[in-house]
Amino acid sequence: MANIKSAKKRIKVIETKTLRNKMIKSKVKTLVKKVDAAVAAKDAALAKTALHDAVVAIDKAAAKGIFHKNNAARKVSKLTLAVNKIA
Repeated sequence: MANIKSAKKRIKVIETKTLRNKMIKSKVKTLVKKVDAAVAAKDAALAKTALHDAVVAIDKAAAKGIFHKNNAARKVSKLTLAVNKIA
């Protein structure tokens, strides 16, 4: 355990940021699952709205540094391709 005041603060800050990152990653995973479910059901309208929500969340996560920009682009590309195949 840290003895120095600044090290204790860093531990608290890291815990807070870790929780925030987990929350955002979890939200992205949920939105991706919604897109996949809509694609599996071949519901084009629902898939497009779910895709829009997922893309917004992925882009925000990439902007905050939670996902690397290429990782985010790959996720968006994969989802868009899946939605466009059923449209």
